[in-house]
Amino acid sequence: MKWVSSFPGNLDEGLNRASAVIIMNSAQTGRAEVIMEGSLISAKRTAASAALAARCIHVGGTPKTIGILGCGPINFEVTRFLSIVFPRIARLVVFDVDASRARQFKENCAELNSSWRVEVVAESRELFQVANIVSLATTAIRPHIFDVSMCRPGTTLLHVSLRDFSPEVILSVDNVVDDADHVCRAQTSVHLAEQFVNNRDFIRCTLADIANGVAAPKSSPDAVTIFSPFGLGVLDMAVGKLSAELAAERGFGTVIESFLPPSYNERR
Repeated sequence: MKWVSSFPGNLDEGLNRASAVIIMNSAQTGRAEVIMEGSLISAKRTAASAALAARCIHVGGTPKTIGILGCGPINFEVTRFLSIVFPRIARLVVFDVDASRARQFKENCAELNSSWRVEVVAESRELFQVANIVSLATTAIRPHIFDVSMCRPGTTLLHVSLRDFSPEVILSVDNVVDDADHVCRAQTSVHLAEQFVNNRDFIRCTLADIANGVAAPKSSPDAVTIFSPFGLGVLDMAVGKLSAELAAERGFGTVIESFLPPSYNERR
């Protein structure tokens, strides 16, 4: 089981927005076997999925400029994974409504790769104008981007935070999702678009369709494509299982012998 909470107000207290716990149970007995902190796993899995999407969707040569909208831990991990998928990235253009977070993000990126040119911009529009790939990981609960006409032809938008674009924007672009049933709920931008037109015909395909060769990476080479991933909790469980196995091999973690009560048959 994955439990996750999101409290944007934590940022004002110097705390991370999200916290999570993963509990892994035996498939044979149902008893809890592993309990682990889950926010790092969630962040890295989210970022890896976004980087995979960028690799599958983005066509037309190696992207040299990456735009970052929202300068928190999720987008830092996205940046890390994108740098593996696209090692020739030369420039990052970043924006956050909190300018201090954008400056801190710039410093963190310098530690990650000192050869990058990292620019903090005053308006989000500026990064859409120059970036080949833009990753959005914000705390927005309602749409705040109503136009993407300034994007370069063929731009790929990784809509990790799910609620940044207006329905009109969603309906005007090429749309790829991870799972249509998952993403069309909870007032995401894609859900709002579905409610607006009463169908899902604007969703061209899933990421799996592209990865398996069933669908083309883009509807056309010059199309602006938005990838909207709701995220699948079972993927965190898979990463958690791997993490638990590696931790056991290396002797990490703490065994709590008395965590579970003794069997009823032992109480004699």
